[in-house]
Amino acid sequence: MDVYLVDGTYELFRHYYALPSARDEDGREVATVRGVLSSLLGMIRGGATRIAVATDHVIESFRNELWSGYKASAGVESNLLEQFPILESVLSTAGTVVWRPCDPTPVRI
Repeated sequence: MDVYLVDGTYELFRHYYALPSARDEDGREVATVRGVLSSLLGMIRGGATRIAVATDHVIESFRNELWSGYKASAGVESNLLEQFPILESVLSTAGTVVWRPCDPTPVRI
């Protein structure tokens, strides 16, 4: 059995800087989410049957006090940050296991 664990954060950044803007009916930027979904669908078309996605977005914790800039959102476009929860929700709804920050147990919503 092959299990594919996808770095969702990397994929979000990669698609954010590679794709032109696209907005949903509410005006939210969603091109990045569409790009990640397209990549995952490509994996499925290529034969992948078990895929999980891990995301690691901005986390405010005691580490921010210890290390300047630790997972800070400074300089990260708000349009990109706003797509993390959209991607997580879409993937969970589609039945993909999603590991979120500070969530040691994958959950399905």
